[in-house]
Amino acid sequence: MKKEYQKLREFLKSSEWVNKEQLETPKDEGLDRPSAVKSYDKKSEIIELPSPKDVQLDMDSIKKILTKRKSRRSYNKEELTIQEVSYLLWATQGLRKDNIRLRTVPSGGAVHPFETYLSLNRVENLKKGIYRYLPDIHSLLFVKAVDDIKKKITKAANGQKFVGKAAVVFLWTVLPERGEWKYDILAHKLAALDAGHIAQNLYLSVESIGAGTCAVDAYNQKAADELLEVNGEDEFVMYMAPVGKIGE
Repeated sequence: MKKEYQKLREFLKSSEWVNKEQLETPKDEGLDRPSAVKSYDKKSEIIELPSPKDVQLDMDSIKKILTKRKSRRSYNKEELTIQEVSYLLWATQGLRKDNIRLRTVPSGGAVHPFETYLSLNRVENLKKGIYRYLPDIHSLLFVKAVDDIKKKITKAANGQKFVGKAAVVFLWTVLPERGEWKYDILAHKLAALDAGHIAQNLYLSVESIGAGTCAVDAYNQKAADELLEVNGEDEFVMYMAPVGKIGE
């Protein structure tokens, strides 16, 4: 067996091989916990989202949703409504209670190492561009306008054209420090697991509104990071998923 394979296989195994008492975490050193939400200029353009309860669902039976769920790479030209976007954001990173650590998806140690960015192409009453979700106030932060956003998000997705045809593309960046503060070297496996939780919630919620998605982990790291203006070290894109309406 190649040594590289063995090393990666060990990464997937239980953390029991690590004696937790030997980990030197920033938490143990008394350092402050990283913020669960990235800071931003309060003078920025912020769009308050409608309540996710306002969305009209095509189906609300979890059995039906699970049966229909699949990766979808073909979308029509219909816009998503802002109510639908609100619902999808809440379903993937929203708060269950008035507590930033209690969200609609599980996270190891409730560290929630991700930020959610959106590349908007066709959303009712919202201009095209890059946005970031602010889960603590259930709002969108307008990051920037992008000329020919379809072309640039396609480039960020390694040229996969179906991504550029979506109404909106979810891009999740990871901030490893949030997990490292509590779990040291164990944080990175937990972040990979957490990414799966988020994507599955998106798969299920898009099906419930007559839309589809296909999670993408084959992307151009540099192009994706540059599109979102993250530095690629302390924060970088880890996963993306285009969303669009399906059917005629």
